[in-house]
Amino acid sequence: MDIQQQILELRLLLDRYAYEYYVLDQPSVPDAEYDQKYMELVKLEDEYPEYRDPNSITQRVGGIVLDTFEKVTHKQRMLSLGNAFSLEDLQAFDERVKNAVGKVNYVVELKMDGLAISLHYHNGRFIQAVTRGDGLVGEDVTNNVRTIGSIPMHIDYEGDLEVRGEVFMPKKSFEELNKKRIENGEEEFANPRNAAAGSIRQLDSGIAAKRKLDAYLYYFEGAYENGIKTHEEALETMSNLHLKVNPTRKVCESIQEVWNFIHEMSEKRTSLPYEIDGMVIKVNDLSTWNTLGTTVKAPRYAIAYKFPAEEVVTELLDIVVTVGRTGRITPNAVLAPVKVAGTTVSAAQLHNEDMIKEKDIRIHDAVVVRKAGDIIPEVVKPIVEKRNGTQTVFEFPKTCPICGSGLVRFPDESAHYCINQDCPARVVESIIHFASRDAMDIDTLGDKKVEIFHKYGLLNSIEDIYRLKEHKNEILEMEGFKDKSYQKLIDAIEKSKENPLEDLIYGLGIRQVGKKAAKILAKHFLTMDALMHANLSDLVIIKDIGEITSQSIIAFFKEPKNTMLIDQLKTFGLCMETEKDEIKESMFTGKTVVLTGTLQQMTRNEAKAILESLGANVSGSVSKKTDYVIYGEAAGSKLTKAQALGVVTMDEQSFLQEVNVE
Repeated sequence: MDIQQQILELRLLLDRYAYEYYVLDQPSVPDAEYDQKYMELVKLEDEYPEYRDPNSITQRVGGIVLDTFEKVTHKQRMLSLGNAFSLEDLQAFDERVKNAVGKVNYVVELKMDGLAISLHYHNGRFIQAVTRGDGLVGEDVTNNVRTIGSIPMHIDYEGDLEVRGEVFMPKKSFEELNKKRIENGEEEFANPRNAAAGSIRQLDSGIAAKRKLDAYLYYFEGAYENGIKTHEEALETMSNLHLKVNPTRKVCESIQEVWNFIHEMSEKRTSLPYEIDGMVIKVNDLSTWNTLGTTVKAPRYAIAYKFPAEEVVTELLDIVVTVGRTGRITPNAVLAPVKVAGTTVSAAQLHNEDMIKEKDIRIHDAVVVRKAGDIIPEVVKPIVEKRNGTQTVFEFPKTCPICGSGLVRFPDESAHYCINQDCPARVVESIIHFASRDAMDIDTLGDKKVEIFHKYGLLNSIEDIYRLKEHKNEILEMEGFKDKSYQKLIDAIEKSKENPLEDLIYGLGIRQVGKKAAKILAKHFLTMDALMHANLSDLVIIKDIGEITSQSIIAFFKEPKNTMLIDQLKTFGLCMETEKDEIKESMFTGKTVVLTGTLQQMTRNEAKAILESLGANVSGSVSKKTDYVIYGEAAGSKLTKAQALGVVTMDEQSFLQEVNVE
């Protein structure tokens, strides 16, 4: 046997041992024998480096350090799920499904509390792992996923395969990790989900390897096109490929049976070795998925049942206020530490003065606390009958706790604001927002660095970010900074200058302008100058930009300080314009179009892109306002409804001829 063949056989053998250990939990050989084979492979790979392979089991220890994660566009959007919170919600979902496709059965799975991931294989070889991101674009985390023992690097499959699932941190791994962090004087992770997400996004794969992550896979992309008829069959197919699939699931013939299984698992929830935050219910018959379709965000063939939030009682010790980037004053409850949904909670937002008054929350009250969606702590209510005379009514402050300026409450708003633009708290928060991932994405300029640079007088405004390179000597004298970390920071800042106009608009922190509104404004005005000089009538006519948002935009650019900021950013070379989308005039221009059924010549996303390039508004539902319905095979209720309403319908071939696609 030649050396290359010997190495390949050792890898296959060790892959099998890993599958038995991590997936089946049934190791077939003692640790000593595994270690012997492993060291034999290490020795051969060291002696013959030409045969090294990043997918070798010897590489699962990590060790690759990246400067940043590459962005990857998903071939098919990774959708989120709609939520159900009661039996009535599930019955309504069942009714919608039955009305569209008739009687069905459902596969009910555990909803893992982790990080959604997409895995790609080519001819059986693992080649890439991508996070969900915003559903359209994720991050390449291949090196970190290679360190997860339960994810196979080789499977018996010809061609390209994408499977999706959830990376999570088992409870035992989470406890061990937090124990080590406490010993090292580091802050504990709040919950296993945060720990898993933080581990997968480590630039050093060696750190990810030490975190002992796991994964369950639950989706076979293109299963129906590969001759698989049901979702349960798809899960079995993945399992047969040695892909780890959660065995705790059930095929249910009715929603009542679904509900019974949910009740059963909710009672067993705390005894599971991992965290779950609900159950996922999917129509089993894959042939109905295209007929049922999706909304912009979620499939109509699946829904997530969310467990009710756990409620506990604790004492509200105090109420303190914080100042956000827009000057918004937020009251926060200081709580006696209490365990809620697996983590310790010692604070919760109280949102505004009105909420405190409406709930009659007082300092030193016994209060009911829960985590909304198992994530965000909230004070539900005070327990009035436990009051003993020590409780005091909270007086909302009249001045900013940071700068002492008078607070303002705008008409029709429940929040108070510090309107001093030089307030140190506002300055720091605005810089943190500008550098954040959804804005300019300067990933090496996190919250703590912004606070430190502000403390040392290096960051007193957003434009100061682009002057940091002038302070190299001062930065290198700070604790934690060396030449390499300094250069990474400067490189990230310089790279941010290339970000599109919509990111800059969002990063400015204009009140009422979120990520979606920023994109709409960039596409409409095309340049920063045009947006800056827009008047109220220019803004209110834009779809999804209301009067309140329009007034906020105008007020922002009326401030001389903000126009000076834009001028400064121009001199630093930030992107101040975007290209206009080319729209060809056609019968679809300005029309509302719905796609339904299975298209044979292209995906729905491809058809949608063509329609949008022709100026169409592509909608997910049929109504009297719909102008055209384009349908493929197995078109269901949407086509029927369109015909009943007299909407013009067009089959796929006619559509292709109209848009000149062969």
